[in-house]
Amino acid sequence: MSAPKKVALLDYGSGNLRSAQRALERAGADVEITSDFETALNADGLLVPGVGAYAACMEGLLAVQGDRIIGRRLAGGRPVLGICVGMQILFTRGVEFGVDTAGCDEWPGSVTRLQADVLPHMGWNTVQAPADSTLFAGIDDDARFYFVHSYGVQEWEMDSVASNIAAPLLTWADHGGPFLAAVENGPLSATQFHPEKSGDVGSQLLVNWIESL
Repeated sequence: MSAPKKVALLDYGSGNLRSAQRALERAGADVEITSDFETALNADGLLVPGVGAYAACMEGLLAVQGDRIIGRRLAGGRPVLGICVGMQILFTRGVEFGVDTAGCDEWPGSVTRLQADVLPHMGWNTVQAPADSTLFAGIDDDARFYFVHSYGVQEWEMDSVASNIAAPLLTWADHGGPFLAAVENGPLSATQFHPEKSGDVGSQLLVNWIESL
């Protein structure tokens, strides 16, 4: 029997670390909460959580060199999963409360206020995942995931990739208009919803990610 995959849960002052840790452990991972550069760099997988304002999350991430950790891991093809604001900071910029904040710029695009009458978007919602998704493998099309956010990425801005490279897999949801619920792009994946709060389907998604490491 193979040893469990080691997942570093990045501690940069943002995110529900304990609930994410418990969910990852239930999904079969050996989890370490850490802000140590080498530990986060060398784990089988890195999970980047995030709750709160975009600018505050980026400030905390930069303080522990999280942007460099993410970039170095991806340069070596090592998996990273972002959750909620941990997904949003992977894009070029976030615009919240009139503040324009630079993100990690792993994907082009902007995080902006959702065009909905009721915000935050809080509660359960369905998603439209592509048929060949790894994250959503074995999950029913009508499954519901738990969201809590007022901002999101409402347009995918990456140009088409070379023919010999797999195109990013985009999963969409709707709240006042479409927004990205998840992205799978080689070693870099992310979800706007909280899999650790999404019951059995969230657990299955985390199992799928861990098994892909």
